[in-house]
Order: sequence, then C-alpha cells, then structure tokens
Amino acid sequence: MLKSKRALVLSVISLLGSLVSLAGSEYRTSSNGSNSNAESSHYEYNDSAFVNHSGNVIEQISPKSLKNLRHIKPSSPSFALNAKTAGNQYAIDDDLNSTQAAYSSVGPSPMMAALRGHYAIGTHSEPPHVKFAILLPEKPRNRRDVRILSTIRPVIEMATRVVTGPEGVLRNVRIEIDYRDTQCSSTYGALGAFDIFLKRKPDVFFGPICDYVIAPIARYNSVWGIPILTTGGLTDAFSIKPNYPTLTRMMGSYSDTGLAVREIRRHFNWTVQAFIYHDNDENKGKGHSDCSMAISSIFRALNTTDYFSHNFDETETSYKDYLQFLTKTKRKARIVIMCASPATIREIMLAAAELNMVDSGEYVFFNIEIFSSMAATKKPPWFVKNDTDERNQKAKNAYTALLQVVARQPEDEEYRRFSEEVKQLTKANFNYTYAEDEPVSTFVTAFYDAVLLYAYALNDSIALLGEERALQQPINGTHLAHLMWGKSFKGITGNVTIDANGDRLSDYSLLDLNPNTGMFEIVANYFHDGGLHFVEGKTIHWSGGRLTAPPDRPTCGFDGSLCPDKSLPGYAILSLILGVCVICMAIASILGYRHYKLEAEINSMTWKVHANEVLSCNPSHGHRGSMHLMAKRGSQATIYSEDLNSLPGDRQIYIQFGFYKGCKVAIKKINIHNLNLNRTMMLELKRMKDLQHDHLVRFYGACLDPSPEPFVLTEYCPKGSLQDILENETIKLDWMFKISLMHDIVKGMAFLHSTEIHSHGALKSSNCVVDSRFVLKVTDFGLHQLRKPTEELDQESYAYWKKLLWTSPELLRDPHHDPAGTPKGDVYSFGIIVQEIVSRQGPFYTGDDEKSPKEIIKLVKNGPESYGMPFRPRVDETSYEDVNNIMVKCWAEEPLERPDFNLLKTIIRKINKENESGNILDNLLQRMEQYANNLEALVEERTQDYFEEKRKCEELLYQLLPRSVAAQLIMGKSVIAETYDQVTIYFSDIVGFTSISAQSTPMQVVDLLNDLYTCFDSIVENFDVYKVETIGDAYMVVSGLPMRNGNLHAREISRMALALLAAVYKFSIRHRPNEQLRLRIGLHSGPCVAGVVGLKMPRYCLFGDTVNTASRMESNGEALKIHVSSTTKQLLDTFGTFDITERGLVPMKGKGEMLTYWLNGEKTESSFKSPAKPPDGVGGPVALLNGVPPTGILNNNNNSAMYSLNSANGGGGGGGGTTKKLNNVSYNFIKSNSTKNLPNTKARVSLGGEDTIRGVTQPLLTQIN
Repeated sequence: MLKSKRALVLSVISLLGSLVSLAGSEYRTSSNGSNSNAESSHYEYNDSAFVNHSGNVIEQISPKSLKNLRHIKPSSPSFALNAKTAGNQYAIDDDLNSTQAAYSSVGPSPMMAALRGHYAIGTHSEPPHVKFAILLPEKPRNRRDVRILSTIRPVIEMATRVVTGPEGVLRNVRIEIDYRDTQCSSTYGALGAFDIFLKRKPDVFFGPICDYVIAPIARYNSVWGIPILTTGGLTDAFSIKPNYPTLTRMMGSYSDTGLAVREIRRHFNWTVQAFIYHDNDENKGKGHSDCSMAISSIFRALNTTDYFSHNFDETETSYKDYLQFLTKTKRKARIVIMCASPATIREIMLAAAELNMVDSGEYVFFNIEIFSSMAATKKPPWFVKNDTDERNQKAKNAYTALLQVVARQPEDEEYRRFSEEVKQLTKANFNYTYAEDEPVSTFVTAFYDAVLLYAYALNDSIALLGEERALQQPINGTHLAHLMWGKSFKGITGNVTIDANGDRLSDYSLLDLNPNTGMFEIVANYFHDGGLHFVEGKTIHWSGGRLTAPPDRPTCGFDGSLCPDKSLPGYAILSLILGVCVICMAIASILGYRHYKLEAEINSMTWKVHANEVLSCNPSHGHRGSMHLMAKRGSQATIYSEDLNSLPGDRQIYIQFGFYKGCKVAIKKINIHNLNLNRTMMLELKRMKDLQHDHLVRFYGACLDPSPEPFVLTEYCPKGSLQDILENETIKLDWMFKISLMHDIVKGMAFLHSTEIHSHGALKSSNCVVDSRFVLKVTDFGLHQLRKPTEELDQESYAYWKKLLWTSPELLRDPHHDPAGTPKGDVYSFGIIVQEIVSRQGPFYTGDDEKSPKEIIKLVKNGPESYGMPFRPRVDETSYEDVNNIMVKCWAEEPLERPDFNLLKTIIRKINKENESGNILDNLLQRMEQYANNLEALVEERTQDYFEEKRKCEELLYQLLPRSVAAQLIMGKSVIAETYDQVTIYFSDIVGFTSISAQSTPMQVVDLLNDLYTCFDSIVENFDVYKVETIGDAYMVVSGLPMRNGNLHAREISRMALALLAAVYKFSIRHRPNEQLRLRIGLHSGPCVAGVVGLKMPRYCLFGDTVNTASRMESNGEALKIHVSSTTKQLLDTFGTFDITERGLVPMKGKGEMLTYWLNGEKTESSFKSPAKPPDGVGGPVALLNGVPPTGILNNNNNSAMYSLNSANGGGGGGGGTTKKLNNVSYNFIKSNSTKNLPNTKARVSLGGEDTIRGVTQPLLTQIN
C-alpha cells in the first residue's frame, strides 16, 4: 500500500514536470535575456569572469584568490512546498520497481524522451558550458554534521574556479551553478531535484547528503542519466549499483569503517564484542538512524556470531537506562562498540565509570564518530561548560577507556592552508563562521575532490570524442559516471581512489585520550591499502593503569565455564554446610536472644519523656551561666553556660528548670530540626538513661517530639559549676577541699571510661557542676549528635579559642576529630582543671606573660617546636608537690605517657587519705553559711540598682510619650485612641534646607539641627503644648491634647510660634554665621484623633484632616512668616490681642482655594502694633510676647556664643560677656504693663505685655545674651 502511494506521488510529480516543460519555452535555445529572468539563482564561470545568464560580468575574479566572490541571492523557487509534506520519507531499501512504475505510468512521450536525453556541452553560438546542481540542506541536521550549503558552496566554487582557470582541465568551459535546499527531507529533496532538472537541465548533481534524500534522487538520475556525487550515502544499500548506476560516493561507505574496526580487533586478538547504538523509534516514522546503519555495516564486516547488541532511542533514554543496559553488557562482553551523539556518549561513559567499568581496566569502548574532526579540534569532548567541575573530572577519567574511530584527515600544510581559506571565504560570503577551534571536516572538503573528479572525467570524455565532436554531441551521464569509477588522483583530502563500484576507498584514524592534556590524539591510522599503522612514539593509554590491552573475556569466561571444576564432592559439601549451619544456628540463637532483649529495651524507650509530664518553671527564676561569678547567682553550669561545646542553644544566660516525677530537673531545649531518631541514637539514649554514678549528672530522659519543642532533662545542680566556684573569690578553698574536688572528678571520669560511652570529649571546669550538697559531678557527656552546635562560632572570637584551652594537642591538630574525644584527651583536660583548682587564675595561667587564648592554642599545637618543649601553664613550685606531679603527667605531650583515671584515682586517694577521716560536714556548713550571707548583701545591692534603672527608664519614656500616655503604659494598660474636638497644630520647616545640606558636611547638618531643636525644645517647654515629632527639618507641635485646654490651644500655639520666630532671628548657624536661617510656619485648628501606634518604638501620632491642612498651611507659607488658617484666625480673634493680616485666597492641594492670614504679632493693652517689616530688612513679624520665656531658652551650652544681642544702651544685656550684633538689629526686651517705657528708637523692636505668662523680658534677654 505504501509503495503504491509512493508510485502515485512520483507519477503526479512526473506529469506535473511534463506539463511545466511543455508549457515553457525551449530552455536551451532561449536567448540570454530570457535566461536572466530565471527564478533560481546560479553562477557561471569562464576563464576570466564571473557572469550571469545575460552575459554581463558580475565581478572579475583573480584565478589565485576566491576571497571576493559575490553571492547572488536566489529568488523564490517555482515550487511553493508545504512544510507538512516533509513527513513523507522514502525508505532507502524500497524496491526499485516503485520508481520505475512511476515513470512507466506516464507512458512514452516527447517529454520523457527529453528527460532521458543528454545535452551537448555547447553550441557554435555560445561557449561550452556545464551546469552544476547542488542539493544540500541549509540547516544542519545535527551538531556533528556541518555539511550544509553555507559550508560546501565555497568549497565547490573554489574547485570550480580551479578547474576553469587558465591551468584547469576545463579552462575553456563555462560552469553554471544552481542550488536547492533539500531540508534533509525525501519530499523536499525530490521536488527540488525535479524543479532544478526541469528548469536548468543540469549535467551533474552534487549532493544530497542525507540517506533518505539520496535514495529517490539517485534512482531518478538513473532514468535521467545524470551523474550524482556526494559525501553522504554511506550505508550498504547504496553499494547495489544496479539501483543507483550514476551514484559516486566520495567518502566511501560504512563497510570501510567496518574493515577498519575489523583490523583493530584482529590486531588486539579480540573476538567478542557488544554493540550499543542509537536508533530512532520506528513507530515515529523517522526510519533508521545513521548510527543504526553504521553499526549494521560494521557488524556485517566483522562477520561475528559472538556478540551482544542493544539499541536505544537517545531522545527517550535516561541515565538510569544507561546503567541498566551497561550492567547487562558487563555480563556479555568487554569490548563495546558504540555510536550515538557526543552528549549521549558522555552520559554512557559516566554510567560506565559508576559501574567500575573504567577504573577496573577490563573494558574498552569504541565510539564510531566518522563525521567528527576530533583529531584537529582543541575542545575536549568530555568537557561540558554548563556541567559541574566534579562531573567534568569524572567524564575526563571515564574517557580514558574510550577510543574514537574517525575519518582520517590530512595533516599536511597544503590542507591547513586550504582549510583557512575556506573558513575566510565562508565567513565573508556565506554568513557562516567556524568556531575558533573548529576544523573543516573532510566530509565538506571532499566536495572539492568531487568537482575535480567530475572535471577529470569530463575532460577524459572530451579527449575520447575529440573536442569538435564533444561540443555537438550530448553528454552521456551514465558513461561519464563510469569514467569516474576506477580513477585515482591527488585531491585536497589526499590520495583519492574510486573503486570499480563508484565508492571511494576511505582511510580512518584511531584516537586515544592523552590523560596529561585531556585531548584526543591520533595513535594509529588505517589505510585501505596498507592496514593498521601505529603512529611512531604514540601508545594507547589503557584505563585502570594497564600497560597492555585487556582480554576480551575473563579467564574463566563470563559464566565461569572455561575453568575446571575443583569443588568438593556433593556429600562433603553437604556435611560441611550442615555442620556450619548447626553451629551458626546455635550462635545465632544466643545472639538473637540477646539482640531481642536489647531491641526490646531500646524500643521500650524508657528515656522518653512526654511534654505534659514536665512542670516547667519561669526561666527568669533560673540561674546564670558559668561565665558569671557564683556570687551573682545560684547557677546551673555546664550545659547551660555560654561558651561550652554542649547542647544547641547553650548561649543563653538563664536555664529553665522544672519538676519531673517529683524531682527538680534542668530543662534544655534542642535547636536541631529534622532530627533522625535512628537505632544508634536510641541505643545511646538508653545507655545514658541506664548510666548512674554519684559523680555523674543523671540523665532523666528526653522529649524529641517536634511540637512544642524537643528538650532533654538532666539532674539540676543549683550551686553552679566548678568554674563558678573557682572564679568566686569570696569562697575560700583549702587544700583539703581542692583535693576533694579533684577526687570527685577522677571517680566520675574513671567510671565513665569503663562504660560504653568510653570518653567525655569536652571535659572542662565548666562541665563539672556542684549540687546542693557540694558534691561535684561531671556533666555534658554523650549524645554528641544532640550537642552539636547549631551555628559555628566566629574563629576570630575570644569564646571560640577559649573553649579549646582544655583540648589536648593531638586533637587540636586534627580539625575533624571525633566530638567524643579520646580517653587520653580527657586526662589532658583533667590536668588543665587541676591547674585551675590550684592557681584559681583561670585555665592556662602563664604568670605575668599573659597571652590570648588564640596565641596559647597555636603554641600548644606547635608542640616542642616553639619553646624547645611543649607549652604548658605555669606550675607554682610552692604548691603541693604531689599535685604538681599529677598536673605534669596528665598534660604530657605523648598521649601514651599520660596516666589513666584508674591510676589517678589511686594516686589521689593516697594524697587525700588523711583528710578523708576528718569531719568535712562542718566545713561544708560553714562555707554554705558564708555563701548565704554574701547572697543577702548582693540581693539588697541589686534591688537598689533595679529601682534606679527603673526610674531612668520611666524618665526616658516620659520624654518619648505624653506623661498621661506613658503612665498608662507603665501600669500595663492599653492606650485607646481618643478624639479631640478642637486642637491647633503647628508645622514648620526651614526654607532652603536642601541647599544648606548640599553645601554642608553631614556632621555640620547634624550640629545645625541639634542646635536648632535644642533651642526650640527649650521654648516649647514653657507653653501648654506637646511636641509630636521632628522629621528632618520639619517640626510638629500640637496644643489641646492629650490634656484639653478649651480654646486656649490656638493662643498657646500662636505665642509659641511667635517665640520660635523671634528666636530664629537670633539663631546663628555655626559653620555659616552670616546666613539668616529662614523658618516657615503654618498653623491650623480643627478636630483630630490621637493614639499610640506600634509595639516596637511606639509613637504617639495624630490623625485627621486637620494634620494635612496644617501641613498645607506650612508648605504654602513664606519664609519668616506665620501662615494661619481662617479657623485659627477665628479662634485668635476671640482673644483680641493678636495682630493678623489677611493674605487672601490661596490654592491648597486637595482643598481648593482657602482664605488664609498672616500672624504678625500679639498686641498689648496699649494697642502697640508691630511693624509690618522689621528694621534693616529683616523679613517677617516680631512677636510681642506676654509671659515668661522658657528657662534656658537659646542658652546652648555647646555653643554659648551662638546668639548675641545689643541692649538699648549698646552694652551686654545681662549676659556678662561680649555680644555681637545680628543683621545690624538691636533688640530690647523689657518687662512692662504698658508701652510708655518703650524707647522711641527705629533701630529697636520692643516686646512687652504679661497677660498670662509672667516675667517675659529679662529672662529672655539673659538667655539670648
């Protein structure tokens, strides 16, 4: 059915071609002008110029240079092909009858005669010419195959230029070249061939390269009688020349590749191999892949029966699949022949490395990569830019077991020059740029040899017929094709030999990876006429460090059948097995019972604690860590201290405790998430639970549930750690007590070392705690997975190095040592603790030569190299000699020289023998009574400190929030937002502040704002107002809240504004004393809501439209003026003392136009009115203040000379110091109920009145001066 459809398609194409040919004008006899309108572009060559069909010279070309060839872009093809038809592919091995049937269906006709006819190479009216037809894809079908129009056109044109040159074999012949894009589609390729045949009547086809395109076109050419030369069609199907009588293959066939592999296999005496290759999924209609065809040809050439084969579709195969079929391959063969894309080969080799098929050196992989020019490239195939360095390194190692079989590429200088010329021409004229290290493939340059071969054959044909006769007689393509067969000549790719079947005899190279350079190098070459030849000085680098090639099968075979059976008789084996089984069963029964019992105990989880079983107390009632003096707290140390290698979360000051089954316990939370409770940890928890000793802290259990939070319970020791006691100078320790403490440590550690825990790993004075009976116990041992810190300490921190002071030198030198430490390391730590007890100067006391912990650790790690002897703490020779000996032995440099704790227990028992008989209880009671007295004094002292700090905090809060609001917060009450019917809000900012800031340093800006707001704050304190906030240069004040004051809020704010404005006139900027600070003020009255916002840094904020309007009043005001709204003006009019001038309607953002006013000052009872403009050009109103100005106003202690004033008499007005005149204006502030005492001086502005605020003049004068 499929063949009949194909025949029908071919019949339709043939009929369509006949109609087009009959309808068109006679192509060969048409004029040059008609040819110039051809739809498909082409080139013509003669001996001197590059011309088109109209006979016009396009460009003169030097015979020695092809760099400036101009490209004529093709016009639209006459056949508009639908891309959807590209799916109809023709199989290579279709029966020839399909094609013949297509032509026979047309029947004999003049057109078919024309199709089968041949054409003369010229007439008497025009010079001899030959037409080339190039059938190639414009885009590559894969990354390996670059045989496309852009890369092959320059090669063909260079060859054409040579053969038609002055010294060429066709120097008197003009060559026309036409191109078609096959798209590697049997449909598009066939239609393109028909199109170019009907329109151009070509004399020879170069290409196609894709097997499924070559098949139909080569069959057509057998009918048309046109030679076809290609570097494709390597499959064995094209060797059947009766089906393809005019096909010449310029790169041979896959059979040649098989011969090369066969020769390699014979050289190494291999007979067993596996084939792994990529093939398309035939259900998708793609046909067989190139790799499938290549492997099939190689298989036939090897003629083997001992093999294993596996094919896969690389587009649907994963890395896991590679592992699976390589596992099968391991059991079948050791020599693996592969064919796939480079990316797939890399994944297969990585899988092989994972299966130990590389490092074992027993396997060899061959990659059939004949299209590659790997020998000339500088890019290693194992390297992938986007992959990790680790995988790239693994791939490089895997490629040591890989050998590559590639088409041999010439290595002479002529070919290198030719390649460079091709690259330059391709880039200049054909818009294709080779990569920097990309060589020109021989499958591309072989087209150069194809043109030469055709030219030689055509020249031979002309020579046989005679030039005169050849010009008039049609070219016989079939005869010409057979003239090419059996020919040998020197081509650009080397010696070209075409066999009698029309196939080139190809040569191949064997490539091996050089492990030093990471590049593949040629180690051997296969020549079709000389066999396999190894390159002199090159050897194959076999994987696994082998020096010779591995055998192709194991010694005993893959199934062990090649080795003789030396096993015991069956009955002997049976008896032996039964005996062993009985013994094993007995042992297993004993072990099983013990294991069952142990597992039962482990699974019972007696250590497990439920959260609801623990009554937790407030952590604030706990005790501080061991870094604090014991006199300052009752402490539970060790696992609760700040710098210990203990459970996560140790860096906390207080330890939470509680009650569990009537016992007071310490609760330690675990900050390890996603805890994996495996058998090992459960076993360790069981051992910790079972561990009990008088001098070891008891482990009660653990709650490892993630909710609410995991924790462990241990015995609670309220007296703190040994480190606490030693650091507390109020506790006096005599030698009896010191040796008793040492004895307790030794007894606890001796027992710990005898258990399955074996060692402590973090023994130090802070891990030795004292219970309520002054019994010393060791803690913080075991459970190292839980005690792993959640975050690493900074290696430059003091705490990081200090915690290492007790660590032995051998552990310090090993940064990855076991956290559990070693028994000898614990002995060293005990020696440092003894030094602490004896000297009470902290660990590693070195006398006057004080060193940091970091320096000490480095000296200890260096060993005897630093001082000629190991660096150790200073030993007081006056101390107890026996104790000194213990210290020195315990911290010996060599671990084997240190005594164990059993020996130490014996030594200390002898030292403490006479003291054991004494009454220690009386001494303990005396120490406890002294400790209690010290605590009472400390409690009273800390109570006083607490109340003082409380007072300071409340005072600070009163400054941040209104006193009434702060009082509610202190009492723990929530502050509810409150609505106020009438308040007056003040806004001000500094005009030109941005310019001042830009011209000042940041510190100068800070000083300016600090001076200004210090001045403002001093003034604001004397009015019934509340300062809300300052933002940059903006200042916000309100009156009427939080304490309501009726309608007085407008007057209070206005008077404050006048006072602030008056102060601004006298304000001097430190770093710009001659510049007047210009303040812009806006006032508005109305309702608002006030409340506290936020939990952290709470703020007392105002909300409502009144706030926005007040801000608009300020922003729309003018410098050194007070801008008031009509609402505020109405309230001020009720007092009758303020001088207000109407400004007019002012547009406000979001408000429209508003009627606003200027506040000029406050009038006195004598109807004094301030001038509209201050003397000497000082802009803005001057306030007539009634009342006492604020104490300390404008008296800045940080800048006492900032403000100055001249009195009416020209002297200092009570300031007692030198004053300076600001802006040539003198101010005289007087205290008076009337204006009769005001000086009548134009250079003075008088301020008076005292209706409600008392004593205004003299204090203000004093503060300003």
